[in-house]
Amino acid sequence: MEWENTPVSTNIEDRRGAGGAGGLGLGVVIVLSLIGYLTGIDPRVLIGGAEIVEGGGSHGAFQSPVADVGQPAAGRNDPMKTFVAHVLGETEAVWAQILPAQKGVAYANATLVLYSGATSSGCGGAQASMGPFYCPLDKKVYLDMSFFRDMQTQYGGGGDFAYAYVIAHEIGHHVQDLLGILDKVDAEKQNVSRTRANALSVRIELMADCLAGVWAANANEKWKILDPGDVEKALATAAAIGDDRLQKAAQGYAVPDSFTHGSSAMRQKWLTIGLNSGQVDSCDTFRQ
Repeated sequence: MEWENTPVSTNIEDRRGAGGAGGLGLGVVIVLSLIGYLTGIDPRVLIGGAEIVEGGGSHGAFQSPVADVGQPAAGRNDPMKTFVAHVLGETEAVWAQILPAQKGVAYANATLVLYSGATSSGCGGAQASMGPFYCPLDKKVYLDMSFFRDMQTQYGGGGDFAYAYVIAHEIGHHVQDLLGILDKVDAEKQNVSRTRANALSVRIELMADCLAGVWAANANEKWKILDPGDVEKALATAAAIGDDRLQKAAQGYAVPDSFTHGSSAMRQKWLTIGLNSGQVDSCDTFRQ
């Protein structure tokens, strides 16, 4: 991925080294993991549910298998932070142009919070085990960059464009927020069954995948960011984080009614749709 000559965002809040705050305590995580082991329930489901009860409202697509609590902070001017600032800057420049042009809605920048281990958010505690997520209550994306290391071993091998896809997906949730989609869906989820609420969550996550593709298509048109193999690496990541793949790895089988993010095939499909179209309207996962 070619990113060195693209815009740089200043909307980054670096909390690494500030000490963890908020989130579930390590003891709670251990207890929930034991419950999961004894009952056969994926511990990540229990941990995620507890975190949602505590804070609620966050939207994320990626779960890290183990919390990296107490990780030493990286240097403030480390290369990975520079990369993240460029990717965020690209999303800001692209969405500032295409959101008004395509949807008649002004784009307002989100803040990206870098943290290590645990921190607090407007939606409750943030922990590395939750993976990156967007909080609509404070308009911030939360990212523990240890997740990028997890991607190298757990989620398709990583790579610059795969990492950028992770960030662009969370900014996709911010775009949904600006369009009023998150509020509408979150309200609907309060009055439906768990199965239906899960299905709505899947549609939200697949739309964010598609919006990440829309960003990539427009960024590539502006700055020629894509190198050979980049798209394949992002698609490999999309496949690796499909609910079916994660559930089979954790418990040996998949339960489609419990999906909250979409299958591997669905995630690849919608990322590809956004990449091919570059249009927000192509991402209406609620009608297709």
